[in-house]
Order: sequence, then structure tokens, then C-alpha cells
Amino acid sequence: MKRITELIKSGKLLVGDGAWGTMLQNSGLSTGECPELWNLKHRERVFSIAKAYVAAGANLIETNSFGGSRFKLANYQLGDKTTELNKLAAEISRQAADQKALVLGSIGPTGKFLLTGEVTWEELIDAFREQALALRDGGVDAICLETFYDLDEARCAVIAAQENTELEIICTFTFSRQPDGSFKTMMGVNPGAVADSLSSWGVDIIGTNCGNGFADMVPIIVEMRRANPDIPLIVQANAGLPQMVGDKLIYPETPEIVARIVPELVEVGADIIGGCCGTTPEHIRKIRSAIENQFSKKLHIF
Repeated sequence: MKRITELIKSGKLLVGDGAWGTMLQNSGLSTGECPELWNLKHRERVFSIAKAYVAAGANLIETNSFGGSRFKLANYQLGDKTTELNKLAAEISRQAADQKALVLGSIGPTGKFLLTGEVTWEELIDAFREQALALRDGGVDAICLETFYDLDEARCAVIAAQENTELEIICTFTFSRQPDGSFKTMMGVNPGAVADSLSSWGVDIIGTNCGNGFADMVPIIVEMRRANPDIPLIVQANAGLPQMVGDKLIYPETPEIVARIVPELVEVGADIIGGCCGTTPEHIRKIRSAIENQFSKKLHIF
């Protein structure tokens, strides 16, 4: 069922969740530790993160599976646990959602490059298939392919999800500001071209995440909306660009700063607004409040 796109087409605005890596680190995840292994070893802490985002008012929560491909897990000698860890990730978020939110199965890039010949199309599709099937079996409502930068790898992920599940597919890319003020992926592709490609592949919802604070997401969404006036758009921004203060990594955009930018994102075409690195349940609470205050009739209430 295309539940998310149906809500958006009916005129609803949706609130996403925030950072998972930041929250896992706040909960005790050590540098170099496998986040996905926490689904097995620290289920209750992972559950608490998902539950906190539901309590903050998120309509959509993700799974702790961003780095859950066989390729990524092999770095921790956990490749043989790919299906188990992804299925657990889905089950944990499904339980936390408790019919108050929909669950997005998070799938990130593998870290392998087709361009260099270190991996083949078939190997990438197989890896994404394994992850998508495990997330589906764990009960997710949609597949969220996020933080991509290579159109070819994203194409493999889309094919794997489309051919092996009947779930809605979300795909987001990460862009960096160029010296001339424009935004491009690491591979040199602009937001409009990404939107054109993803739309032509039949992706249900497209957008951008990570790499930028909330204000810098505005021109990216403008360009994507110009390329496709109709497709649902999602934004998951960082709480600003990280800064080192002493020995701590600090994200400068407070929940209050983010809340002031949210209406502009809606006005330029964003249908789903959530957070990425540095954002917390309090950021999500403020995002929801900002939408309630200005777009109350459009905000979806479960």
C-alpha cells in the first residue's frame, strides 16, 4: 500500500524523525563500534531512541540499519548476520511506532564504487536485495534509500527494492555547496538532474538529507521541485555544519533555529521534514510545533 504518498497527495504534511547516529552515540555507542549490532546487543537502547522520536511527534521513524549492508557489516566481521540485524532493526522500530507512526527501513550506500571496478552491478543489487528483504520481513512500511551520492549505486538499490518488495521507495541524495553557490553531489550531479533520474525510475518520494543545515536545504528543494512539480519531496537536514569545540563535536542549529526555517521549506515544496546528523527529539518536537502553528490543517495526525 502506498500509504505515505496517499497522505501527501491528500494534502498532508508529515514529520520525520531525527539523527540516529547522534542518538546512539549519546546512548553510549563507541567510536569504531558497529551501530547495527546494537539491535542485538542493546535492543532496549535502540527501542528508546525510536520511541523518543514517536513521543516527539514524528509521523515517520527509521530503523537502525543505515550501515546494514553485507559490505558494511563485513568491516566488523558481521556479514553473516546481515539478515538478522536488519530484521531486528525493523522489528524494534515497528514496536516503538505502536500504530502512532510509519516505519522507514533505512538503507545507506555500501561504500563501494562501480567506477573503480571494486564491485559489480550484480553484487550491489544482491546486497541491497538482502537488506530490503530483511527490512520488509521485519515489518517496515517503506524503504528509505538515503545519503546516496552516486546515481549508479542508487539505481542498483532502487532495482533491488522494486523487484523484491511492494513497498514504497524513498530515495535521498546528499549535496555540497560549490564555490559558485550551486549544490552538487560528490559525483558532480545537481539536484535537478537527481530528481529527473529518480523520478524516471519510479521512485515514490525523493529528496535530500545530510551534508547541509536546514537553511541550505531550501535552494536544493527549490531545484528539485522545479524539475518535478508533482513528486513528494522529503528533507532531512543536519542541525547545521558540525564544529569542534574543545574535544566535542557541536551542531550549531538549535531546535529554535530549525523551527524558524521549517515554514520556508514547506512553502518551497517540502512534504516531509525531519532531521539528520545532530538533530534530536527536541528538534523534531519543534519541527512539529512549527508545522502545527502555521499549517495545522495540513499536519497529519495518526
